[in-house]
Amino acid sequence: MHSQINEITFMNLRNLPSRFGLSSVIVVGIAGVVAVLVGLLSMAAGFTSALESAGSADRAIVLREATNNELSSIMSMDARRTIGAMEGVAASTGELYLVTAIDKKATGTTANVVIRGVEAESFTIRPEVKIVAGRNFDTGKSEVIAGIKAVDQFANLEVGDEIIMRNQPWTVVGHFEADGSSYEGEMWSDLVSTQAAFRSGGVVSTMRLQLDSPEDAERLDLQLQDDPRFQVSVISEKEHYATQAQDRADIINSFGLGVGAIMAIGAFFAALNTMYSAVSARTVEIATLRALGFGSVPVVISVMIEAVVLALLGGTIGGLLVWFIFDGYTASTLNNVSFSQVAFDFAVTPELLQLGLTWALVLGVIGGLFPAVHAARLPITTALRGE
Repeated sequence: MHSQINEITFMNLRNLPSRFGLSSVIVVGIAGVVAVLVGLLSMAAGFTSALESAGSADRAIVLREATNNELSSIMSMDARRTIGAMEGVAASTGELYLVTAIDKKATGTTANVVIRGVEAESFTIRPEVKIVAGRNFDTGKSEVIAGIKAVDQFANLEVGDEIIMRNQPWTVVGHFEADGSSYEGEMWSDLVSTQAAFRSGGVVSTMRLQLDSPEDAERLDLQLQDDPRFQVSVISEKEHYATQAQDRADIINSFGLGVGAIMAIGAFFAALNTMYSAVSARTVEIATLRALGFGSVPVVISVMIEAVVLALLGGTIGGLLVWFIFDGYTASTLNNVSFSQVAFDFAVTPELLQLGLTWALVLGVIGGLFPAVHAARLPITTALRGE
């Protein structure tokens, strides 16, 4: 049986060039399915990675109680100083988290971009933030530094450009990187200058804490909740950003799988029709093999192998295509928690490519099964007459 399977399979595969038109229908259809599926899911993977990489296990964020985002949080500078002096806090910084409208390069339409007023300690707590062009802003001046992804997506953020915030000009003096995290889609400025411009003196949105150990986050949260002077909560950065990423990623993943499923149905029928046509074109050939003693099972398996090979070829082409085009491609989307744009890179991961090939394999198996069974059940005498 193994010998018969090998003989028929190699014969079918050698004859594929003569059926190029029929075979390309399967390849192109499944390549499209895999490309769309992996492309959309890579968007969710990149968005999630950008947010989650902004968090560290030994850092925590302090938010107003019952608030799950920085935009709607607020606390006094007095609370910032008191919390920063508590046991378990190695370093702390207060930050003002706001949004401002800037034109997008691609469309010319305005979108909300984060402007984060920070203290010098913000750079100490986040060592991954590094100036890569220009310089850092000076304290007390209307200067900003822009993340490299914000520079890629939004207009007038080159070093030396001016942007208008709260009816006053701000100079872009530098660009920074942050290990690919969502901070790279933000603009940072001096806290005091930002408080004055946005009339937010005496308050900050949040605090960032460098903890002695990751376990201190939960202990500090319990301690502050029992203190009537404060109405705040402490949460680890990892947990905070993972929660923010989950909702948007779920939406993108659901959309991607839905579109992929719809396209997969179309590709399945295309594969089914193509393999039926291929079997019909080789009716006499298959009947001759069976008349020579080849069994039905080798015929079924050989036809299915042909369908699977074509499907995997299409899946490989689709995966490579989306990897070359989209892996590392910078885009931005709305964070529905903070109502601001998050710039991120598409991430075509090995896991997504494996998922795409799995879909291709399943489509090939199902699309080849029914034509293969049909080929094996053809009456030999009828098939030899070409009926």
